[in-house]
Amino acid sequence: MAEKSLKVRIDPKKLPAHVAIIMDGNGRWAKKQGFVRTLGHERGVDSVKNTVEAAAELGIGYLTLYAFSTENWNRPKYEIDALMRILVKSLHREMDTLMKNNIRLQAIGNLNSLPAGSLKELSKSINTTSGNNGLTLVLALSYSSRWEILEAVKSIVNEVRDGKLEVENIDPACFNRFLTTYNIPEPELLIRTSGEYRISNFLLWQIAYAELYFTPVLWPDFSKEDFYAAIVDFQQRERRFGMTSEQINKIEQQMHRR
Repeated sequence: MAEKSLKVRIDPKKLPAHVAIIMDGNGRWAKKQGFVRTLGHERGVDSVKNTVEAAAELGIGYLTLYAFSTENWNRPKYEIDALMRILVKSLHREMDTLMKNNIRLQAIGNLNSLPAGSLKELSKSINTTSGNNGLTLVLALSYSSRWEILEAVKSIVNEVRDGKLEVENIDPACFNRFLTTYNIPEPELLIRTSGEYRISNFLLWQIAYAELYFTPVLWPDFSKEDFYAAIVDFQQRERRFGMTSEQINKIEQQMHRR
């Protein structure tokens, strides 16, 4: 008798508004199979599709995928070229699926550093899906958190210098306005695959209060059930935000009375 899907254990009222994923393990998966690294990236596209579908079906609002970091530019040229080809091909191939499922595409990172062809296809996909109002799929491309924070600091310094911003008015809300994730809610759950326990320069400011979930599953093997497992784990945690359990329980009781 087949086991029931973990999906039945998920409470639709307690979903994270935003899930971010560090998709790790493509190269190791390929090596284990005796394949070249680029084949691992190609197989990883299937996991992207399954995860996006799972998030959309559950009703999660935002899903951010760490697709390419600024540090990834240091990889061998053949691998970078392959990744960019896969990006363009995937965006073109999955456009009908994005539209059919009401998914809006966005991107964060130093996008101008992408090859012209990749940037053109990405911009086209973002424009085509801009009217959708279901799941927002955010691709982090040529992204790193240190890059993002430094760019934000530079912009703030310029505004202060030009008299557009007072130093006394710089607070977390102000700082958020200068990040690439402005108008995107902070992740409540961060998933990393492949058994590594690192954040790898990803959304460092934004995940201040996120729940972290690490799985040994390599990204090309990551399935809908693996995604559901992360959501179930998230829903079993108590999120206190610096308060005590008693304070959290009191707040929840007050909300239930309304």
